[in-house]
Amino acid sequence: MFIRLACCRLLRNRKLIYISIFISLLLSFVYVVVAPHVFKLIQKPPSKTQEVHQYVIPGDSPIISMDTHCTFYNCFNIYRCGHKFKGGFKVYVYPMARYLDTDGIPIGGKISKEYHTIISTIVESHYYTANPEEACVFVSSIDTLNQNRFRVKETSQALALLPYWNDGQNHLIFNMVPGTAPDYKTVVDLSIGKAMVAGVGFNSWTYRSSFDISIAIYSDLAILLSNNFTFKLRPIFITTVQTNLHNDFFMYLKSIEKQRSMIRVMERCSNGEHNKSIICHGNITYNYADIFSDSVFCLILPGPRLMDVALIESLAAGCIPIVAINHVVLPFFEVIDWKRAVILWSETELNTLLDTVSGIPLDRRKEMSDQGRWLYRKYLSSPKIITMTTLKILSQRLHPHSSDFYEDWNLRPYHESARNPLFLPYMSDSSGFTAIILSYNRIDSLFKLINMISKAPSLQKIIVVWNNQYKSPPHLWPKTDIPLKIVQTTANNLSNRFFPYREIETEAVLSLDDDILMLTIDEIEFGFQVWKEFPDHIVGYPSRTHVWNNKTNTWKYESEWKNEISMVLTGAAFYHKYWNYAYTYIMPSNIKQWVDDHMNCEDIAMNFLVSNTTNKAPIKVTPKKKFKCPQCINTEMLSADQGHMATRSSCINKFATVYGRMPLKAVEYRVDPVLYKDIFPKKLKRYNNVGEL
Repeated sequence: MFIRLACCRLLRNRKLIYISIFISLLLSFVYVVVAPHVFKLIQKPPSKTQEVHQYVIPGDSPIISMDTHCTFYNCFNIYRCGHKFKGGFKVYVYPMARYLDTDGIPIGGKISKEYHTIISTIVESHYYTANPEEACVFVSSIDTLNQNRFRVKETSQALALLPYWNDGQNHLIFNMVPGTAPDYKTVVDLSIGKAMVAGVGFNSWTYRSSFDISIAIYSDLAILLSNNFTFKLRPIFITTVQTNLHNDFFMYLKSIEKQRSMIRVMERCSNGEHNKSIICHGNITYNYADIFSDSVFCLILPGPRLMDVALIESLAAGCIPIVAINHVVLPFFEVIDWKRAVILWSETELNTLLDTVSGIPLDRRKEMSDQGRWLYRKYLSSPKIITMTTLKILSQRLHPHSSDFYEDWNLRPYHESARNPLFLPYMSDSSGFTAIILSYNRIDSLFKLINMISKAPSLQKIIVVWNNQYKSPPHLWPKTDIPLKIVQTTANNLSNRFFPYREIETEAVLSLDDDILMLTIDEIEFGFQVWKEFPDHIVGYPSRTHVWNNKTNTWKYESEWKNEISMVLTGAAFYHKYWNYAYTYIMPSNIKQWVDDHMNCEDIAMNFLVSNTTNKAPIKVTPKKKFKCPQCINTEMLSADQGHMATRSSCINKFATVYGRMPLKAVEYRVDPVLYKDIFPKKLKRYNNVGEL
């Protein structure tokens, strides 16, 4: 009996030991694996129903007014944003809290949906950190979006009690309902010390340049207008879209309307209805949303607040805003070029508005409307997008070396109505051109080409891009009167020919392959003269085209002689040096990667880039039959490969997919010297040595 009892106790003890071990392992797992994630979740802004801490604001808490002279260099501590922590720019969001005055009355109401979206967006972004010690910027969980929903003094005191407030340094305050006249302060009387403001309604007097960020007010209606947008004829030329205009503006515009039917001045309906979705013009009642969709231009003037939500709703509906508000700071103006989408006008010159705006061409109106809708969707369409744009601007202030280029912010990708980025006058002969020769190992033909082209009167410099990493360039080079520069690359990529080398000092570039020996000096000089008249085009000699294959529903690269051309190959072509920069830094990177991976099609890629940007075709000069590939006998050429044509067809289809369209323009056009075939003595002709058919 004793033995049985002892055995039972032993078994019971073993079970207890096993249970203890299991519990220990479970606790270790929770501590090591689960706890960090739980802690991170605790740091995130809780839902509106989650319990939050309460704080009582002492009635005698000090208040520090806003520093109106702050800039990014004297009020922002950049040393918090150094390289001590990974990522550099990190944002900390304070945990939710409820603040009460000494009478127990809450300061402000419940957090708004928009502000909850803002802080949730920050927490879910790659900018967020749960560790305040590694934070560069701090964002309060106190809702400051609408000044009408909080008490100014008590809210200022609550901000001052934040653990890392430090007179507001490195703190960011969001506000979407700005102050009213006459000061139009973004956060009226809110004491924020050295904190930055991401707000609506700045003017040039209250905006602290390079410190605050002008943002947009969010509009639910704008989402509907954008989603329901359709291309249609707009019967009304200009409409005022605000019903809260100052009486002086209203009466003046009504007097203009009596004289000119091109403008429609809207007003509140006189039937006493307070429905904001209804608006009137005389005895005619309109749905407020419809006036944006049937107007070409939407006139926006100062209202009770400096910036009206009508700007955002106009952009979303494709109605071109005419912003007649003196000194207004438009949303994200430091990165957005608003002149592309908005007409900026003076409040005091409304009498000349109609005559000026009516002279804007139809294609320009469409371009502005499309640009405005794109800017709305890209930067202004939701609190989340507004928040991420704000953080991106802050991050780029800290890291300007890695910031986006102007084109990244303002150019719509692959849009049909592309505009020429070059506005160049006719170039004088003294400007000259730089010849860039791509070479790998063909020394004999390279030297012959250098000797030949160095005799061109307009040549200023020769740059040889040596693309062979296994063999050093020659030690001895042909002696020329023209400066000769050798650039040795680090990888054998065809894109190296289009790098924006600092040695390129002329506007014009003549790109050459090292076996192009059939050109004459007259042909080169004539090609340069043509380029000077068309500096935004590719101007050159070997031409190709693209055709559509109805059987395969794909594009085909075509080298046969046809009446149409859509490409001029850069093995012998002039172009502006800007395109080297655009090819390297602006062109979609997957196209450049494709070129380097397939060791082909860099010339096609350049033609796509230029045509997509300018909507213009290249220009072919002189009918050189020697450029026809079937006559090429050099077996070292890439084009000698049997799969060359198939690869180049694949390139065209790939690039068209990336751009979302086919930007190449087919034209029946070629430029020859004026007296090319006229029977005149040679001494009367300028370009005699031009190849014949």
